[in-house]
Amino acid sequence: MSILQPQSNPCLPHLINTTKSLQYPAASPTMVHLRPPLSSLLLLFAAVAIASSTAISISQQFKEAPKFYNAAECPHTYIDYDTDTLTAYDDSAVHVAMTLDATYIRGSMAAILSVLQHSSCPQNIIFHFVTSASSDTSLLRATIATSFPYLKFKVYRFEDSFVAGLISTSIRSALDCPLNYARSYLANILPPNVRKVVYLDSDLVLVDDIAKLAATPLGNDSVLAAPEYCNANFTFYFTPSFWSSPSLSLTFANRKACYFNTGVMVIDLHRWRAGDYTRKIEEWMELQKRMRIYELGSLPPFLLVFAGKIAPVDHRWNQHGLGGDNFRGLCRDLHPGPVSLLHWSGKGKPWVRLDAERPCPLDVLWAPYDLLKPQFSFDS
Repeated sequence: MSILQPQSNPCLPHLINTTKSLQYPAASPTMVHLRPPLSSLLLLFAAVAIASSTAISISQQFKEAPKFYNAAECPHTYIDYDTDTLTAYDDSAVHVAMTLDATYIRGSMAAILSVLQHSSCPQNIIFHFVTSASSDTSLLRATIATSFPYLKFKVYRFEDSFVAGLISTSIRSALDCPLNYARSYLANILPPNVRKVVYLDSDLVLVDDIAKLAATPLGNDSVLAAPEYCNANFTFYFTPSFWSSPSLSLTFANRKACYFNTGVMVIDLHRWRAGDYTRKIEEWMELQKRMRIYELGSLPPFLLVFAGKIAPVDHRWNQHGLGGDNFRGLCRDLHPGPVSLLHWSGKGKPWVRLDAERPCPLDVLWAPYDLLKPQFSFDS
């Protein structure tokens, strides 16, 4: 299946230009050279301009994943569900939200497979995929349905205009993609009868049952849960202008604010809506447009709103940073302790490094979940 990736899109960091140069026959001595009319030249220039800005078709075909079945002890779900309609909420279902685009489709496929493979009740999992309204949503939906014909899922179109005007440039262009901010709008995008959702990035794999993560208690008032890393230098995530401001520096007063990674979160959408937290995040983004208070894309607004207020999750559920830093993407080791989820956050992605035959040692743990068909096996 061909995935269309716009070459001019700054959200696509790992494209290889496969456009072949146009070849024209060499002029022979007997060939008559006519000067084309101006209208023809204008049409030609327009065609070249369009071709240079439109999508490059990169052949990516994926294998069909095996079907996974519930264990005998799994509760039966009573959900009238198809790809277009979700008419009931069932407490026995696990809701998983992910963004979906052509750039990271390969990572998304691996993540989905890992979730199903390690689940005790895979037939009780419902996926909610958020795509950019400017993407080929039907093609992305068909890609998922072809490899996972039994999957319960729904696709939602996210209007880039909701957030495009609020985005400030960050240290890496991939972080500036509007779809990267869709996690802030899940409460507006998903059906109101979905109360709790597990949000997952596309550059990770699970090696444990996601139902354990989904069952994380949120206490009486926490809106979300995520692993916290209180040993990280929290001041790093904000600029000197932020910390030197008498008013802004008091943002975290009376809060034990710690860094957390927003690529793995358990979110209570009812509490999010009741607290209007999307608007609170937008307010910090609006301030960022007026004065530079952070550098790292969609993460700092989450920290400003939630750091010190979230429910804890064991670190095993986000062994993050395996993609290295945001500049070089160097290899990294696992954090000490058990592992339930491997997360290649950072610049380096395992499929890119594997294709380049320059993998990091831990990239081999991602490879078994890769559903990409080898090119020589593509159907004619």
